[in-house]
Amino acid sequence: MTTIKKLTKHTAFALIAVSYVTATDIGAAEQHKWKMAASWGGGPLMEIGAKAMAKKAKFLTDGRVDIRVFPSGQLSKGLEVRTAVAKGVAEAGHTWMGYDWGKDKTTVLFGGYAGSMDSERMLHWIYEAGGLELWQQYNEERFGVISMPCFTRTAEAFLHSRKAVKTLDDLKGLKFRTAGAWLEISKGLGAASVTMPGGEVYTSLERGAIDATEWGTLYENKSVGFHKIAKYVIIPGIHQPTAPFELVINKKAWGKLSDRDKKLVALAAKIVTFESWTRIGHEDAKALEFYKKQGNEIIVLDASVQKKAKQLAISWAREQAKNNPWFDKVLKHQLAFEKLWSQATHYRNVISE
Repeated sequence: MTTIKKLTKHTAFALIAVSYVTATDIGAAEQHKWKMAASWGGGPLMEIGAKAMAKKAKFLTDGRVDIRVFPSGQLSKGLEVRTAVAKGVAEAGHTWMGYDWGKDKTTVLFGGYAGSMDSERMLHWIYEAGGLELWQQYNEERFGVISMPCFTRTAEAFLHSRKAVKTLDDLKGLKFRTAGAWLEISKGLGAASVTMPGGEVYTSLERGAIDATEWGTLYENKSVGFHKIAKYVIIPGIHQPTAPFELVINKKAWGKLSDRDKKLVALAAKIVTFESWTRIGHEDAKALEFYKKQGNEIIVLDASVQKKAKQLAISWAREQAKNNPWFDKVLKHQLAFEKLWSQATHYRNVISE
């Protein structure tokens, strides 16, 4: 018994020692303090996007991945986050892939454009139908970064406008601010679309230099205050039916994570994506009532305008696909998914009103 007790005692001390050394070594090896460059200075994209991602990653990894978020302009310009991350200026970034559409228009297929499906379908395409794999392959090959969805919107508001807009005739000559692919596509509707820095939009609309502007969702636009200077709120956002945002990560920083922590960081990004979708969806519903109480008139675009926008967008996309193999590959994949889901409205939606 004495011998057994001695062996047990020594074995226990040995196991404790080994456990301590292993835990110490792993703990030292797995501590990662990251800087995250954001494309925003505040608002929902910062609070329930970038900062939420940092909090969830730290929580899920028990503090091993500790991310400090920097607003736009501190580590990089807002539209250059992806480049900053690729160069190692920051280990991570939170941005919208479509900002790089000038480098490769394929980015708008992932970030959303007028030809996109709605957010529910987009989420299914990403997480269940192979979209995520395309998303990640594309980003590694084209930009040399690790990327994954992190935050998504519902459809944006189409316009905050000083003029009533409902039909195709109402759009002719309408001078409104927009950006990205819609800047080109909307001209097919007869609109006089222009682009400008975000900081100039409010004053331009207030002075009448533009008739209308698109920006974010109904909820996100409350804090901007467009409703105070533009009577009409035009819905739905045919220019942006969905808008997935992304967490972009430097490849070297990603390579230093354990396989477990890689999975936990990816899980954190996925949680942020779904939580932002449900949060914004609910806040949009409340925002619509808010605008009505503020005296704004809500106008729903005629079905003919909505259908025309989709047709123009798909035609535009097919043109891009002719000379861009990645664009062609992703577009065909998305269109095949939409065809598969073509009857979903009939078997999923029950009339309740």
